[in-house]
Parts: sequence; structure tokens; C-alpha cells
Amino acid sequence: MLALFRRDDKDTPHMSKRPIRIAVGADHGGYELKTQLAGWLKSEGHNVTDVGTDSKEAVDYPVFAAAVARAVAAGRCDLGIMVDGAGIGSAMTANKIPGVRAAACYNEALAKNSRQHNGANVLTLGSGQTNFEQAKAIADVFIATECTEERHLRRVQMIKDLESGRAASPVMAAIKEMKLELSAQDVARIAERVKQIVGGQAGGGGGAAVANLSPAQLARMIDHTILKPEATQDDVKKLCEEALKHNFFSCCVNSSWVRYAAQILRGSSVKVCAVVGFPLGAAPPEIKALEARRAIREGAREIDMVINVGLVKSGDWDAVTRDIRAVAEACIDGRALLKVILETCLLTKDEIAKACEASMRARADYVKTSTGFNKGGATAEDIALMARTVKPKRLGVKASGGVRTYADAMLMIRNGATRIGSSNSVKMMEEAAAATGGK
Repeated sequence: MLALFRRDDKDTPHMSKRPIRIAVGADHGGYELKTQLAGWLKSEGHNVTDVGTDSKEAVDYPVFAAAVARAVAAGRCDLGIMVDGAGIGSAMTANKIPGVRAAACYNEALAKNSRQHNGANVLTLGSGQTNFEQAKAIADVFIATECTEERHLRRVQMIKDLESGRAASPVMAAIKEMKLELSAQDVARIAERVKQIVGGQAGGGGGAAVANLSPAQLARMIDHTILKPEATQDDVKKLCEEALKHNFFSCCVNSSWVRYAAQILRGSSVKVCAVVGFPLGAAPPEIKALEARRAIREGAREIDMVINVGLVKSGDWDAVTRDIRAVAEACIDGRALLKVILETCLLTKDEIAKACEASMRARADYVKTSTGFNKGGATAEDIALMARTVKPKRLGVKASGGVRTYADAMLMIRNGATRIGSSNSVKMMEEAAAATGGK
């Protein structure tokens, strides 16, 4: 296992060698330095996604800076590094992508400050100002440093609020106190824009106004599911064929069926999702991680793991986090998304919120309500609570267990669900077509 180390500077935080996902990019001027950095990052054990450019032929830096930024904003990568001649233009470009906080850094102190104080998630470098050895040192500090202190996190949240236009946030309140001179037309235009933003936010909870989704739109939010113990090979084949027909986002199967499902779905946009530690969640973390790694090797691109409910009810949140993190690390290594099944019907509201917080700490990608094998499934109230809790880290929220109709699905989506798990998905498509005229 890769070791932890500490620099001599007493103010520098622990440096973790745990691999993370890093997007790298460059224009023609930064190509050589980017290539050197990518090789070094891989040697350090990180998962590197190189978005280009691939030669010294002249290109436009905004194209590649935006590609790096989008990989980070979408959650496909944890951090980004972009190299151009000066690093300034790429920072400007990357910061146009919602969810990105890019910083041009020319030394280690700036790299540390940008992460520790400002929560930067994209580093831009100037090949004209920085050689390879300097760039390595800067990137090393940038990757290792985290924003953890409350006062810094509060200010980063203010940046996020300003970006999203949240009317009730502290920064928006401060702007209001400035008593800017606005015309009636300005006020009307701002009010309309705020309405559009609030109406279009996903994952916010609280019954946001979301129009009825068409069959095609809903299909791309559905994990088409068969998890019953008596499911046969023919049942799994039928599930995959239905998913291909309706273009569902994924097929969710028990891990023993991953290889077979992957063979059927190969070459399509439908992913394979495997459940791990299912349905009790009581296996040791190492066993869950092993099951996840095997499923990923056999073709799973998403893992739905069951949380250890007993540890949650015991209030041992460090152990809960370690349980999730073991599978999260397997997923990060295999470039798979992780959803954490909370089994909400067994938890109090406080336990649901704390389980969501543990999932964020462990670097999961989604939280999910239920296995469908217990006394209750998803409720709109629990979805809204989960969506509110995980919003700071932008985790997805999956509603599963008892979501059987189009009306059920839309209720969950309006309360913050970003994915739906159901074994009744085909019927939902028929109901969606009837509700929206098939459009």
C-alpha cells in the first residue's frame, strides 16, 4: 500500500499517495510539459485522462481548457491540470464552466493557497514560466492539499452560491445590502432569471418545478433492475434486451450476472450496474471491495453497495466511512461510479443525513434509498433530505424500492432524485408516453 508522507514545512498537510482521477490537457505551447506531467502522474499511481492536444501543431487553448474543466465539473475526474503558454487564458476559460474553480499557479505557495483557501479543482500552468521540475512540485502540492477549515469552506460556498444565483445565500444578501440602482426592467429580468435557475436545479429537493419528462428523457435516468434471487439467465437476457430497446441508462444486476449482461450490452450506451454486499450490507469492507473489483473487471461501470446498517445504528461513523471508502477506492481504480444504498426505511432522519455525510467523506458518487428487500422503499421526504444533504458535494441521488409508476418516478425527481431504480421500467415508458403524448 502506498505510504503517507509529510513535507518539512509544518504548515503543509499530510500528502496522500492514494490514486485520484486527474484530467490533463494543453495547447500546442503546453503539449510537451503536459506530456511529461501525464507520465509522472501515472507513475505516481493516479488515473490520468488526457484530453489533448496530441502534438505541437497550433490549436486553440479554450477547446482543451474547457474539456479539462468539463471532466471535473461532471465528476468524471477529481481534479484537472491544464497547460498553455502562460496559464492565464486557460484559467479564464475553465472558470466559465459551472462547478469549476481554476487557479493559475506559478509556485507551490500559490498551489497550496488555491486549494486550502479557495477549494480550487483545476490547476493551470504556464509552460513559458514553469519547467518540468517546478511543475511537478506545484502539481504535487495542489493534489495533496485540501480545503477543510470551516472559514475557508464557508467562503468557497459563497462562490458556489454566487455561481448558482441562490437568492437566500449570504453573498447574495451582501449584494442586496449594496443597494444597487436597478431599473424596473432590471428587476424583472433578474426575477425571471432566478425563477429559471430555481426551477431548473436538480438535486435541490423540496419539490422543485420539473416538467413531465418524455419517455426518452426518463429512460436516461433509469437503472433497469432485476435483483430477485430466482432470476434466470433468460430473465437477465430479457432485461438487457428491454434496456437496449428503450435506451435505459443501465441494467442493474447481481454481480454474478455482470459478465453475461456486459456481453449483451457491448457496444451500446447502456451500462452495467452491479450490486455489492447485497442485500444486507453486513459483509466486511474487504469482501465488498473484492466483489466490486471483480464486477468492474467483468464489465460493470457502476456499483451499488449496501451500507453496513448495523454500524450506522451503532453510531460508529468512522467505521461506516471506512466501509464505504473501501468500495469507493475500488471504483476509483476501475473508473466506475459508486452509489451507496442507505436502506432508509431502517434509519432515522438524523441517521440518513449522517450516512449521506459519510458517503461524501468516502468519495462516493451517489446515495441511494433502498434495496427493495426490506420493509419500505423510497419516499419523497427521504429523497428531499438526501438531496439537500449531498448538495455541497454534488452527489447524485437514486430513488429505488417501490418506484413502480411514472407518477412515482416524477414525484422522486421533483424532490431531487437524479436516478431511478426500478424493475417496472417498461411500464413506466408506456405511462410516460401516455402522459406526454409520446414526445
